[in-house]
Amino acid sequence: MKTITTTPDLAAFCAEAAKHPYVTVDTEFLRERTYYSKLCLIQLAYNGDGNDDAVLVDPLAEGLDLDPLYALFEDAGVVKVFHAARQDLEIFYVDRGIIPAPLFDTQVAAMVCGFGEQAGYETLVRKIAKASVDKSSRFTDWSRRPLSDAQKAYALADVTHLRVIYEYLAAQLEKTGRKKWVAEEMAVLNDPATYQTDPADAWKRVKTRTSSGKFLSIVRELARFREAYAQARNIPRNRVFKDDAMIEIASTKPASEKDLGRSRLLLREARKGDIAQGILAAVKAGQEVAPEDQPKTDPRREKLQVNPALADLLRVLLKAKADEKNVAQKLIATSSDLDALAGGLRDVPALRGWRKEVFGADALRLCDGQIGLAVKGEKVVTYEIG
Repeated sequence: MKTITTTPDLAAFCAEAAKHPYVTVDTEFLRERTYYSKLCLIQLAYNGDGNDDAVLVDPLAEGLDLDPLYALFEDAGVVKVFHAARQDLEIFYVDRGIIPAPLFDTQVAAMVCGFGEQAGYETLVRKIAKASVDKSSRFTDWSRRPLSDAQKAYALADVTHLRVIYEYLAAQLEKTGRKKWVAEEMAVLNDPATYQTDPADAWKRVKTRTSSGKFLSIVRELARFREAYAQARNIPRNRVFKDDAMIEIASTKPASEKDLGRSRLLLREARKGDIAQGILAAVKAGQEVAPEDQPKTDPRREKLQVNPALADLLRVLLKAKADEKNVAQKLIATSSDLDALAGGLRDVPALRGWRKEVFGADALRLCDGQIGLAVKGEKVVTYEIG
């Protein structure tokens, strides 16, 4: 098991990898105590059948420059293969503003090829590579040096088995004509916006039960402050204050540190100092937002009258279609998509792109009241209604 700790060695490996059609990539990182992931290890392999074609790269080694790796990531002649790529890609994008391309995510491909919802790497190793993964090193501290042989073996297996998985899935996609299905899903991972967190938009991730513009204005300002504070200090946003505390603050509208002291959910450290002042300023700013500038929820969904019987029929239809096409249900439609369709909306992801071929036409007929569905035994049958 070779571990690369110098830039010349990394350059030599990447130059050899560039001669091959693909390279498999994985990372090990820590994020429990930081806002941004701390990259601790990079695993790379090009097509072959042994460990001689795979290496570990130690980004913590003094003087190591990742430029040769980023050049390989930008080489259009080499497919970069990841499994569940989003967090890995975020690390590279934050570090250098680069998204490897062309990109292939085996988790997405596995869902398209009928391996279920969010197929795990171990499952694919077992079913496709006919091997097993030693889990004993999964939750180790990857920042500590030296790495043990067990850690190295575990890390290397994340890219060696991935070669077999990639080749199998790529062949299946070619055979079934579903390459464009994966390509549409890859568009999200290829979009820089996926890895950019704008504090001004942070409030959209906070779940609330109200659509009040005044309330949401305070939530928006609190979320903006928390995100900017966490980014600047590289700490997890929940270390500043949690969502439930944010909702409580937006409801009680504290005006002083004394008011903050009465909070049931706010961390003690947040009741004074910089965080407390930031909270109070955010509450004040939120209260001063003009009505026309207040956040607004989608009025169509607010007034959505979901027909529960129709939504249930759509769920039956979705399962039938997913089973028929041997594709994961969540790739075709989500529960919110189905509720939107049952409420009469048509601008939903389930009716776009390849999903429409699989699900959309029947869904439209169903929602327009032309057909219904019934289950007889294990068979799904249709009948005319209206």
